Amino acid sequence: MHREEITLCNHKLSLFQAEKEDCPLIVFHSFSDEGEAVYQELRKQNAAEYNFLSIAIHDWQREMSPWPAAALSKDGEDFSGGADVYLESLLSAILPWATERIHGKASFIGIAGYSLAGLFALYALYKTDVFTCVASMSGSLWFPGIKEFCKENAMKILPEKLYLSIGDKESKTRHPILKTMQENTEDLLKYFKSMGIETTYEVNPGNHFQDVNLRCAKGILELLQ
Repeated sequence: MHREEITLCNHKLSLFQAEKEDCPLIVFHSFSDEGEAVYQELRKQNAAEYNFLSIAIHDWQREMSPWPAAALSKDGEDFSGGADVYLESLLSAILPWATERIHGKASFIGIAGYSLAGLFALYALYKTDVFTCVASMSGSLWFPGIKEFCKENAMKILPEKLYLSIGDKESKTRHPILKTMQENTEDLLKYFKSMGIETTYEVNPGNHFQDVNLRCAKGILELLQ
């Protein structure tokens, strides 16, 4: 495994390159720099060879949110809806940098993320046809309007594989918006399956913050099988 790091478009990128040619490329967005920990979890699972691009997002509330929304608490930050701007950087600069450095051509490009990054991964299907496999772990599908957006708009490409997961305690919160997480996820699960998309759904033990790296690895592993 060869690792290459760079700062591009104000983001820290870590590219873990497969030794073989024409292996998949997984794009993983992280809140800070937990990409290597997720990569190491994947290595424990003996996943098939793949390229892994970890992107540390420095403005989570803006770059991972598809449109503006109010903060979840009085002390929290508003979501300013900068996903489209970030996606342009991803497609025009970040992905070309990565694809130039892997061996051969990626057999497919998948996108994965946890929490808001899981929301962004799903949203990206409606904005570009680049990603053919998506893993959205605890993917913030409580986000106001996301369920309606997914049902009322057409994807640019139907993914070959879609993975959704949540924690089994996430719906037990008292927060009225966050409480909709499981209901919205399972509603969209039925919708995606009705479209003929191969969709896997998993409920993991614990709350939103439990075993995050392991849950991310499990979702990505589904894309690689």
